[in-house]
Amino acid sequence: MIVLIPALEPDDRLPALVAELLDADPDVDVVVVDDGSGAASAHVFAACADAGAVALAHDRNLGKGAALKTGLGWIALHRPGDDVVTADADGQHTVRDILRIAAGLRAGAADGEPAMILGCRALPASAPLRSRVGNATARGVFRVAAGWRLSDTQTGLRGIPSSIVEWMLEVPGTRYEYEQNVLLRLRGAGIPAREMPIETVYLDGNAASHFRPLIDSVRVMWPLVLFAGSSLLAFAIDTIALVVFTAVTGSLVLSIVAARVLSASVNFAVNRRVVFRRRGRGAAGQLLRYGVLAVALLASNVVWMQALTSLGVPLLVAKVATEAVLFVTSYGVQKAFVFRAPELVPATEAAHRNRIASPTRMDADIVTDGRTP
Repeated sequence: MIVLIPALEPDDRLPALVAELLDADPDVDVVVVDDGSGAASAHVFAACADAGAVALAHDRNLGKGAALKTGLGWIALHRPGDDVVTADADGQHTVRDILRIAAGLRAGAADGEPAMILGCRALPASAPLRSRVGNATARGVFRVAAGWRLSDTQTGLRGIPSSIVEWMLEVPGTRYEYEQNVLLRLRGAGIPAREMPIETVYLDGNAASHFRPLIDSVRVMWPLVLFAGSSLLAFAIDTIALVVFTAVTGSLVLSIVAARVLSASVNFAVNRRVVFRRRGRGAAGQLLRYGVLAVALLASNVVWMQALTSLGVPLLVAKVATEAVLFVTSYGVQKAFVFRAPELVPATEAAHRNRIASPTRMDADIVTDGRTP
């Protein structure tokens, strides 16, 4: 079992956490990744190595996602088959909770039902404002984007079965959005997840956290922001075309169909290449699935538009209301069905894949001190 801790400018609590973890469970090893903290933090990481951790380092700040990938890449190379627990370096995760997540992973492996385990906090009213606002925003957006409920989308305490470490390395993202991307892709990859309640800890008003509410919330929500932009573009094209075609033909149904074919073609291209980043092979299957979705949405669009206009609702108002209703459904179906992520490769098959060459491909200087070989 590996506990992986990405860290940026940590304080002396980090080596204390490392030492306590190693003393508490002889079957646990610790990997710490210095995400370009600089010379001022060198003594902290040296203390982690002295306590028995493997210390990896980026020569400059690359982001939390990149630090996690560096650690996971090292584990894939040196400790394949080990489950991984990721924890934050800011003191928000107790040793007891980290080891509970580890125990949950062992139990899942023993039962033949491995799942990602998410350590979820219940935020009290006394929690820092930026944590409450950030968590509430991320939770609502996540439910819309992913199609399933998660009480704490920003938790860094996660149990990762060894069977999905390779998959984790393929998830895009280098900063805080990486952890969100993992959650958004779980269902599409066929990976089960379950929550485990953990203690809520805020030290010094959460001053050690490097989460920036505005910038990092935008990064976390970026997939949905891109989809909204793509949908707005398609909506503009569809609306203009609808008005023009209706004026020319006088037929509402024919105009809806023609406008939707035009806007859907643009929407498919933008969503495939920009929003869901599905490039290369598989376009034909994606186009077929998109076509099925487009027909279903078109039929729904026609029904809604005819119903609303027959009730005396102005055409443009009916259009806005209809598209608003279909927006959420469209995103969820496109993510889970049309542009679904590649299926999880079984561990036996993944063993034959070429592993990443080394964490140095991510500009990491590797230091391997401590108990782990």
